[in-house]
Amino acid sequence: MTTHRARRTARAAALAAVTAALALGLTACGGTDGDSKAADGGHAAGTAPSRSVSASGGDAKADAEQAAGSGGTKEGARSATASNTTGKAASKGTTTAARQCRGDEMLVTAVHRFAGEQGDHLLITASNTSTTPCWVTSYPAVKLDGDVDSAALPHSKKDVPGGDKHLTLQPGGKVYSAVNLFDYGSKHHTAQSFAIALRGADGRTGPFYSVDSKGQKPQFNWNEADVLNWNTRKPYDF
Repeated sequence: MTTHRARRTARAAALAAVTAALALGLTACGGTDGDSKAADGGHAAGTAPSRSVSASGGDAKADAEQAAGSGGTKEGARSATASNTTGKAASKGTTTAARQCRGDEMLVTAVHRFAGEQGDHLLITASNTSTTPCWVTSYPAVKLDGDVDSAALPHSKKDVPGGDKHLTLQPGGKVYSAVNLFDYGSKHHTAQSFAIALRGADGRTGPFYSVDSKGQKPQFNWNEADVLNWNTRKPYDF
């Protein structure tokens, strides 16, 4: 009896040890599973800001509605709208801003006015043939007889001030200048054409282009000549 009872006691102790081992195993598995969930939860939390930043749908809308309920988002929305409006206005201003006119985009004509009379001159008309606004300044560089190697004519000392301003020409817009011709009746020069170039804000001239004189007497004579500033009105009120 003693031996049988001892064996039964030993077997019960072994079963208890196995049960305890299983319990420990389950506890360990449960702990690992819990840690895994926590890790997953941490990963999801870590990606949440990234998702909300890139979201344009429900999450962003919910955040906006929640903020709107607090009253703080309305001001932010106004600021965003104002910022967008300002950006559009700046963009529009940039696209329509005038640039310096180029000679190859200008249609230049010249008419010989009052041939043989005092006040004889060449009326110069320049039109912007491009599709964008551009500006001219100062007075045109003019070389009579089309001799590009000769010196350009000086600015008229009798001209009105203000030639340093930029005159903006819209597409199709026109500006005027004039070459004053002084003919003393002897040893004068004769021509029917001249070369013209635009000046930049720094006074430098661009390429020269040949212009033919028109009118009843396209041929003109001069001993001396000078040039007037560009103007939006025809010089001498003609």
